[in-house]
Amino acid sequence: MSYLQHPVSEDRPVRIALIGAGLIGSFHAESVARRIPGARLEAIADPALPAVEALASRLSVARISTDAADVINDPDIDAVLIAAPARFHSGLIAAAAQTGKDVFCEKPGGRTVEELDGALAAADAAGVVVQFGFNRRYAADFAAMRKLVDDGGVGTPQLLRSLTRDPGSEAGIANPERIPPGTIFLETLIHDFDTLNWLNPGAVPVRVHAVADALVAPEAKTGGLLDTAVVTITYSNGAIAVAEANFNALYGYDVRGEVFGSSGMATAGGPQASSATSYTAAGVGAETVRRNVDLFHDAYTLELADFVDHVKARRDGLQGSGRPVPGGTDARNALAVALAAIRSAETGVPVDVASIAEVRAAEPALHPAGGRA
Repeated sequence: MSYLQHPVSEDRPVRIALIGAGLIGSFHAESVARRIPGARLEAIADPALPAVEALASRLSVARISTDAADVINDPDIDAVLIAAPARFHSGLIAAAAQTGKDVFCEKPGGRTVEELDGALAAADAAGVVVQFGFNRRYAADFAAMRKLVDDGGVGTPQLLRSLTRDPGSEAGIANPERIPPGTIFLETLIHDFDTLNWLNPGAVPVRVHAVADALVAPEAKTGGLLDTAVVTITYSNGAIAVAEANFNALYGYDVRGEVFGSSGMATAGGPQASSATSYTAAGVGAETVRRNVDLFHDAYTLELADFVDHVKARRDGLQGSGRPVPGGTDARNALAVALAAIRSAETGVPVDVASIAEVRAAEPALHPAGGRA
């Protein structure tokens, strides 16, 4: 008799290099090194050598560099995890793709649609996996809310809401002059834009109207800082969404979402560290989360585990894993909304998303009663 060959996943781990050893990069590195069995943190690169050395020592990583090109060109690296500043994202995606490496990139995928399109074209040409860090999709409560939408529990989405309020202090924003202009849209609200797009499957954003100001640190406005914003998005299916952000929530890190539809409503998120609540003479109280890596600890880990599974499937020639989500179309749609919001905030008038970029739905629409169209 003769056996047929059937592809199976290899036992060897996916060898990942981190580019960017800041707060989120360090947390991702810990996830790869300690929380994802199918992956191994092989190398770390960052121009700040002390940060690289400290992280490498903590995680027992032998290969370090101050130059991202070293890990991108290393033949022993399977994939790169990009957590560098946003201005480098598109260039790093393209460079990694050209060497055949799969890519996980933090948001945004680029500062302009043209930048991102170039990076995605390089990835498509190389046939590599590219996934973006919109972690709310992997949070248990947000995933449950999306399932309610998929199952028809809220009917046809009509009103949506997403908010991000960064933790703050009585002293206000530390070093506001170091926050680049546009940050509230490109690096904070872009999470909300992706969440709203994801919670309204099959629809695309059509028009954006943004109002923003420096209410926390008004003295920094002349330098381009906007620390408070509200954005209204109109979708192709008629749904209306609102996204809001503020950089100084004194009570903790607050992220929430809501979908109201023809059959009901679903909500997710909040700043509470747990469901434990105190009832005393001082009133009703609860502990709150103060850091993103605490509020979304499991979501950050799950998104990387999903990425590793896709990389292994491509490496081992396995079928059926599909394209990674959130992928290029998701990143592009969220970026287009962010850029439209920036223009709207500058001009004071609504902006058609089509004037920024042509967008398409990342996934099929749902029937009102649930299920794919």
